[in-house]
Amino acid sequence: MPNGQKEQFPVPKHIAIIMDGNGRWAQKRGLPRNAGHRQGAKVLENICDYCQKIGVRYVTAYAFSTENWKRPQAEVDTIMDLLRNYLKEASKQTRRNVRLLFLGDRTPLAGDIRQLMDQAERESAGNTGITVCMAINYGGRAEIVHSARSLARLAAQGRLDPDRIDESLFAQYLYTKEMPSPDLLIRPSGELRISNFLLWQLAYTEFVFMDVLWPDFTPSHLDQAIAQYAKRNRRFGGI
Repeated sequence: MPNGQKEQFPVPKHIAIIMDGNGRWAQKRGLPRNAGHRQGAKVLENICDYCQKIGVRYVTAYAFSTENWKRPQAEVDTIMDLLRNYLKEASKQTRRNVRLLFLGDRTPLAGDIRQLMDQAERESAGNTGITVCMAINYGGRAEIVHSARSLARLAAQGRLDPDRIDESLFAQYLYTKEMPSPDLLIRPSGELRISNFLLWQLAYTEFVFMDVLWPDFTPSHLDQAIAQYAKRNRRFGGI
């Protein structure tokens, strides 16, 4: 492009991100894995700011999966402390017109974290800028089971005719009922899988896998992913 200008591409409405590689980033530098998670949290805030700047409406970040409880307790504690600190400063998001949502089963989380999550969602509900969704204790299969159980209860109570259940109704009982499905999924770190993330919602999402660890991820990497996305022909099963 002339004069050093960047080529402009259509911006996805909703970007989902699997924030992978924090531990490897730290180990490569001789640091404890916890240092990678702290750096990864800073990168997420930077990327969300950039997404809002370029017009992305939703960012959904995979922060802690239902399987991540298997990690060493010290690492789990660090991730939960980072979440606490993020939530305690959630008022900053309101000042930046950011809406916060949290996806996943909150039951196993500490009581203070659940209260802070509720407060952040409530206080940011009226914000009209970007919506940042954090997937905490989230699993795609568990989410689908959650939706199925909710509908089964209604049917068992005689409040729902099972023949009325279609894709649209089913989606209304998912954690993501308030947002559109992602247009683009980005997974850094070189891994080529979706790791039980948004299994229902990713049916027609474009995937971009990148060989960069999440703590090294920059707005320039995001631009590269969007450039790849812009070249895809999204037919949604049509011609």
